Amino acid sequence: MKPQNYHWTVDLPRGTRSWLSTGAIALAVIMTLHWSAQGAQLSISELAQGLPQIGDFLARTVPPDLTILPRLLAPAVETLQIAIWGTLLGVFMAVPLSFLAARNLSRNRFVFHGTRQFLNITRSINELILALIFVSAVGLGPFPGVLALALHGMGMLGKFFAESIEEIDQGPIEALQVTGARPLQVIVFGVLPQVITAWIAVVLYRFEVNLRSATVLGMVGAGGLGFELVSSLKLFKYQETAACVIVITVMVVLADTVSSRLRNAIQSGSSH
Repeated sequence: MKPQNYHWTVDLPRGTRSWLSTGAIALAVIMTLHWSAQGAQLSISELAQGLPQIGDFLARTVPPDLTILPRLLAPAVETLQIAIWGTLLGVFMAVPLSFLAARNLSRNRFVFHGTRQFLNITRSINELILALIFVSAVGLGPFPGVLALALHGMGMLGKFFAESIEEIDQGPIEALQVTGARPLQVIVFGVLPQVITAWIAVVLYRFEVNLRSATVLGMVGAGGLGFELVSSLKLFKYQETAACVIVITVMVVLADTVSSRLRNAIQSGSSH
């Protein structure tokens, strides 16, 4: 057999100066990792010492108390409802903002930068913090969870939608503008057909993320399975906690399976 020839996908340093620059970058990366490890207090020894406590906790969760499954049905449905409406409201708010945040469509640079920064701010705040804010505003229950997921999702989806718009082919846009099409017509007939497939795929993925997030928003009083999970932990009913974790895991796996198949079907249909 002939020996295979392997090629680097990037150019190797050439010359002394290039090698010194590469070495300096590598050293800077190593020092940064060391510095961050110290700040994060990474400790293999402490983890090893804590493994027996983890094992003790897991032992107390066995066997899971599956007799509470009927009681978890309503919270599970509530969690699903929170994820659905949190996703939908996030999409409804993200779509108009994405057109203002797209560099190739937004004519006013102040509107463009202002919208971009607004999206950055909304997605930089964790859903749990947003849920706490909305719980103080509208009270306990699933509604603050919906609002928290919607606001955070608006920032995430708005950024992705805007970047998808910036990557489209400008040919159809310019052709419509030459014919005197209005901005709304340009969006409907020139922009949306090019981005709708990618948008649907990311919305489905966002729903998966929201379903996982909705399961823990109950920790701050925002309803769903998270409330049952925290309650069982506070009462030291670890077998009930295990049952809650099982239900959450099954829900997330089912959502991931369904959304993955839908994304594959959409992407396969768009390629034909």
